Amino acid sequence: MRIHFIAIGGAAMHNLALAVASKSGYTVTGSDDEIFDPARSRLAAKGLLPEQTGWHPEKITRDIDAIILGMHAREDNPELVKARELGLKIYSFPEYLYEQTKDKIRIVVGGSHGKTTTTAMILYALRKLGIEADYMVGAQIAGFENMVRLSETAQYAVFEGDEYLTSPLDLRSKFHLYHPHVAILTGIAWDHINVFPTFPKYVDTFRKFVSLIEPHGSYIYFDGDENLCQIAAEARHDIRRMPYNTPQYEVKEGITSIRFEEDGKEYSIPLCVFGKHNLQNMHAAQLACSCIGIKALDFYGALSDFTGASNRLEKICETTDSVAFKDFAHSPSKLRATINAVREQYPQKRLIACMELHTFSSLMADFLPQYKGCMQEADVAYVYFNPKVIEHKQLTPITEEDVRNAFGTENVMVFTDSKKLQAQLRQLNYQNAALLMMTSGTFDGINIPDFAHELLHTK
Repeated sequence: MRIHFIAIGGAAMHNLALAVASKSGYTVTGSDDEIFDPARSRLAAKGLLPEQTGWHPEKITRDIDAIILGMHAREDNPELVKARELGLKIYSFPEYLYEQTKDKIRIVVGGSHGKTTTTAMILYALRKLGIEADYMVGAQIAGFENMVRLSETAQYAVFEGDEYLTSPLDLRSKFHLYHPHVAILTGIAWDHINVFPTFPKYVDTFRKFVSLIEPHGSYIYFDGDENLCQIAAEARHDIRRMPYNTPQYEVKEGITSIRFEEDGKEYSIPLCVFGKHNLQNMHAAQLACSCIGIKALDFYGALSDFTGASNRLEKICETTDSVAFKDFAHSPSKLRATINAVREQYPQKRLIACMELHTFSSLMADFLPQYKGCMQEADVAYVYFNPKVIEHKQLTPITEEDVRNAFGTENVMVFTDSKKLQAQLRQLNYQNAALLMMTSGTFDGINIPDFAHELLHTK
């Protein structure tokens, strides 16, 4: 079986290529106009790195069994045009995942926030309990070599379900293609404004997702979200509704323990992760695992040493009285939840929160008001954006004052020069402090772990 990947260098695409190449009898090729690390190194290590960058339609031949098309490729991509001319089978990333797992029990985690962590928790528990599963998750998890796995033997498949568009040829949300037996929705907070121009349209894509649950499947949802509750009320009668919220817990001496009852006994298990949002994610993951017969005690016991997914409230350095985290948070709901989690875990520490407006939605003038009050729990709050990125994305210009007014609290300072931001951070006192660096980018070239070590004087 010969599979060719158009736009093989993407985070998800190169992981899928590695997963497919590991299957017996499969030959994988690919192309892209740019490939950066870690994808470059990982593809090269397995002999999958294209010899040349760019698109090479002459390499698209009739002996290719399937094309997998990445979102990075445009509709006029020369290789895609050639593949369509030859009548080759063309899959999007989610289409191919479904095709490979259509005979398995599928657990799919969606929502505007927390889906990567919730997916990671399910996979971590299954691995610890010796239960084989195929998967796709949007971050690296400790103990997992790749972000995608496909096999002939697993009975289960666990997918992180993204609501973004499927491919240049298919404008459906990705998670509409998975048809879960167990579906989780963690919450709905308006995002991807370039694709969903109004909040009702955004909610509709989650409503559609629930309508595509397999017959007699389960819908697990956060009951603190009124839109998810409304979707539950409207769902098909054969779907089992399983609401969740913050489980019982306690924090003592900086350690969070989850408390629960099972079979008439009460238990308390200490955890490595913390924050109400993480605990809610864990409750959702536990309910999903219960759908395939896993007891709560076994699940929470397996999660006791789970430290989180990469870039999701990830501890990057620590001293005797200070600590630093990096997080992918960039949308308003993620920003608020992450800051509040650190505030609750370290109530006596000075909380220094620094975030970058980096995504398409976050840099849109019409979307900025969604950030109102998001950083009010921080003692020091810095917001960074690069005007050149706004120009590159062809968006309406915004000013430092626009951003400051949008966040709406006096603790917020705004920067448009990365060097000035770094200089300001270097001036602060990190004694008895918690530093939180939040971005889906790099603040224009900062090595965040190294910089945090410098600030906390651990190097």
